Amino acid sequence: METITARYDAKQIEEEIQQFWDDNDTYAHVRDLQKQKKTFFFVDGPPYTTGHIHLGTAWNKIIKDAILRYKSMCGYHVLDRAGWDMHGLPIEVKVEEKLEFKTKKDIEEYGIDAFVSTCEEFAIQNMEAMTAQFKRLGVWLDWDNPYMTLSQDYLESVWWTLKKAHEKDLLEKGLRVVNWCPRCETAIADSEVEYSDRTDSSIYVKFPLLDEENTFIVIWTTTPWTIPANIAVAVHPDFEYSKVRAYKDGKSEILIFASDLVDQVLREGRYQDYELLDVCYGSDLVGTRYTHPLSDIIPKQNEFEHKVFPAEFVTTENTGCVHIAPGHGVEDFELGSEYGLPAFCPVGPDGKYTAETEVYAGIYVRDADKLVIDDLDARDMLLASGTIVHRYGHCWRCKTPIIYLATEQWFLKISELKDRMLEEIATVDWYPDWAGSARFRDWVSGARDWCISRQRYWGVPIPIWVCDSCGKYEVIGTRDELKRRSPSTPPDLDL
Repeated sequence: METITARYDAKQIEEEIQQFWDDNDTYAHVRDLQKQKKTFFFVDGPPYTTGHIHLGTAWNKIIKDAILRYKSMCGYHVLDRAGWDMHGLPIEVKVEEKLEFKTKKDIEEYGIDAFVSTCEEFAIQNMEAMTAQFKRLGVWLDWDNPYMTLSQDYLESVWWTLKKAHEKDLLEKGLRVVNWCPRCETAIADSEVEYSDRTDSSIYVKFPLLDEENTFIVIWTTTPWTIPANIAVAVHPDFEYSKVRAYKDGKSEILIFASDLVDQVLREGRYQDYELLDVCYGSDLVGTRYTHPLSDIIPKQNEFEHKVFPAEFVTTENTGCVHIAPGHGVEDFELGSEYGLPAFCPVGPDGKYTAETEVYAGIYVRDADKLVIDDLDARDMLLASGTIVHRYGHCWRCKTPIIYLATEQWFLKISELKDRMLEEIATVDWYPDWAGSARFRDWVSGARDWCISRQRYWGVPIPIWVCDSCGKYEVIGTRDELKRRSPSTPPDLDL
């Protein structure tokens, strides 16, 4: 008998219970008792091994533990293998912080092999620390046999999956506009983009028509840095557009934009009066030619023909005329692909302009916004300028604002699987129902082809070998297959 004290010592009690579980191998005995019963299979959505557990990961595991204990008490044989996500950008960014690296070039100077080894060591150390912490919370999982994304078996399973995708014509390499982190210098998937409020420039720009003197089509954008890459303007074919003569400070000019926005645009430009010259549908503007507003300092732009094209995605907001840069926007690229427009992308992987922009070469695009605005203003091509607070995408790990770049990447053709995925969603019992019938279904409905390639170092090597001569490529599905194809492969091959 022990004397009951007035003080409840949770730490002592928890340690005693944990010790009892360990001494008696309680977890294994409970699971063994149910081996002949109906199986309840649980897949652990793995946390990243980037540090100690936090409130979110603790809450996640505790909820799962409660459900698994309930299922076990209901007589199910629970399969509950723990999992760890130990590859990818989250690990790299943490290791970069540890090594005090600022850019991708720091990694290359340090040595890629040494960096990869440091990432592996970092991931394993954190896995061990987090395992101990989850156990301390009393979470029951198969901690002794976890799946780890850095294990050879797991890597090989990814290779096998990619080979199957290739065999089903679901894997392709193509030029697309992708989310790009200029600090990490890599493409990132839609699910790796986090949105938060950001203050950006808001400018109205006049594009001078080629065949009509002193006449301009007016666009609006929050990304002045993409103006040097402009190729076209999009209008909605069914919207009404107005041609007005606008007066300011004793001068006049002719402007074209959506009729519903006349008062708003002229107010932004601080015009004192106007007269309506004509109205037409957007379809009547299609084919109208204009010159690039900065062609005198970006000679490359003189090589392109600039015209107006129809697009259903245009809305009656701002000016109703959309600046199109196929190298820097998803819808822009799709419109460009439809009409054979060049995907002019004069920005490098570090987010700095290339030599194709002449005067802006070497400047980080976000730093160039003011320069572009000033250059437009100096040429009297800036109708109005201000700022706007809006939701904008950021890299989920380093928090840098993303940019959109047209680059060649490897994709899984989700677009060809989408209908089947939506059908499968309807066959699942979701708790709560809206999680599947609304949220997940909406996400899948809007999913694009999945960009699976990354321009980084710590991750699954893509098992694709491309012929330098003809461009034909082959996908390898297993280590044994690679050894058969390449006799020089070391026997202890580490993927």
